[in-house]
Amino acid sequence: MGEFNRREFTGALAGGLLGAACGQERPSHSAALDYRISNALVVDGTGAAALRGDLGIRDGRFVPPEGETLREVDAEGLVAAPGFVDIHSHGDLVLASGRPDRETLLAGRLAQGITTEVIGNCGLGAAPLSGEAHGLAPAVHAWMTPEDASWRWESLADYFAVLEARGLPLNVAALVPQGLLRLGAMGLRPGAPDPAERSRMARALQQGLEEGAYGLSCGLIYPPGMFSATGELLELARSLRALDGVFTAHVRGSSETLLPAVEELITIGRGADVRVHHSHAEAVGEGHWEKLATFLEMEQQARREGVRVSADMFPYPVAATMMYAIFPPWALEGGPAELLARLRDSETRARIGRDIEERTPEWPPWEAGGWPHNLVSAVGWDGIQVSSVRREAGRDALGRSLTELGNAAGTEPFEAISDLMLAEDGAVGQFVLDISGEEGLRELASDPEVAFITDANDYGKGSPHPAAYGGFPRVLRRYVREEEVISLEEAIRRMTSLPADIVGLRDRGRIANGLPADLVLFDQDEVTDHATLDNPRTRSTGIRATVVNGQIVTRDGRLTGALPGRVLRRGA
Repeated sequence: MGEFNRREFTGALAGGLLGAACGQERPSHSAALDYRISNALVVDGTGAAALRGDLGIRDGRFVPPEGETLREVDAEGLVAAPGFVDIHSHGDLVLASGRPDRETLLAGRLAQGITTEVIGNCGLGAAPLSGEAHGLAPAVHAWMTPEDASWRWESLADYFAVLEARGLPLNVAALVPQGLLRLGAMGLRPGAPDPAERSRMARALQQGLEEGAYGLSCGLIYPPGMFSATGELLELARSLRALDGVFTAHVRGSSETLLPAVEELITIGRGADVRVHHSHAEAVGEGHWEKLATFLEMEQQARREGVRVSADMFPYPVAATMMYAIFPPWALEGGPAELLARLRDSETRARIGRDIEERTPEWPPWEAGGWPHNLVSAVGWDGIQVSSVRREAGRDALGRSLTELGNAAGTEPFEAISDLMLAEDGAVGQFVLDISGEEGLRELASDPEVAFITDANDYGKGSPHPAAYGGFPRVLRRYVREEEVISLEEAIRRMTSLPADIVGLRDRGRIANGLPADLVLFDQDEVTDHATLDNPRTRSTGIRATVVNGQIVTRDGRLTGALPGRVLRRGA
């Protein structure tokens, strides 16, 4: 095991990479290095074979490891890799929080080697806010919002300013959430937007792109994205073409409608001639796991035909989302307050329960009465667990399946979760079990165009998904070291340069002279995730240091207090 045994490994890191190990020219510099990291096994993020060598860091960038140095680090026995790029975060409101414990909520991400994350995913996010979005967005996003969060912005530029004033321990890039565009233009009304509403959405998207967003995201099982037809999405996607923005989607469904949902994404990529991305590729419910191979082949065939389509995955057979996702679309019309009102009315409540028990999603799901994704049908009442609540009185529900919740209350699961939603003003999170299956996860992990993500954050309430503390180390432990599904170099590529390229982060995800010094040092034989559903906040081990823009933010899993992160703006 390598140790930091030459000089104390503390303070601000600034600088760069080893030219020798990568076969690059090594120009001379007179200024001393901030750090020389010696004897590391350098995995540069491109998929190239690992090479033994040294890295130099100066002024926040990788440079040749020559000349004098202020600090020498012996990394014998350690892997040096680019900082991990998590392109699927829902930390929008955690990052903007003024809570004194904000860094504690981010600690599990930093300690697993994440140096850059992309927010605004699944059509959800913090900005931009306009029109009815001011009132509706906080309620829709309650499950992913820390206590005492303040929505004190309107534009994406305003939100970025809040982040920069607060300071960041890691880099942040953003997508424009289609859900917020639609909320701002037409609230939570189903159906097609009129010309004026389409124009408002297009202008808001263009402004977000001009302010630095890297693309547009959609969440097509959530309100209001579930109400958007393919044509509406295609029109917005065409706005991305000139800037080479990416169109990402939580696709229309991952069970009954999985295959047509993937075809819809490919159709948008082909029709708009833009890059499209399948967020957290998965099959929900054991009866649908066999569809994984089919949709992977569909995406591979689309790439052969020239469609630029990619995907990502989280390495767990369980997902996390909002409890609103179990309800039929008509019950969500008008927003969370309207759903709660319907649950208070006995006749309407009974109708909602019958739909959940009896209705099967069909294509196209955005038409009147349609439904993209019946989670209860896919995994059963016992396949959904309560992960978070708003109030102390509801904490007894945490960790219980909806079946167990009903048994404890002496009633049916639907009645029990409806009562809990009312008691918690709708701010209930869920874990969904039976995601893809272990063999299906290995199949996804074997696809070279599938990046790795966490899709998980700690909001300081209930139980976070274990990926918030262990997603990337789990890949290194399980799929590299134990099961040998992929090589170390391939795993690192799909945590670094591949996700960076998918989004368009041109200077992240690689170790090369002149690039920002985002770096992870870890022991390949010891890196291990420990977080579970029962103990989700247990930090990973084996990662010796996480470095952001040349400064150390964690050392052996402990925060240093440094805030060297930056808002990354497209085109900046």
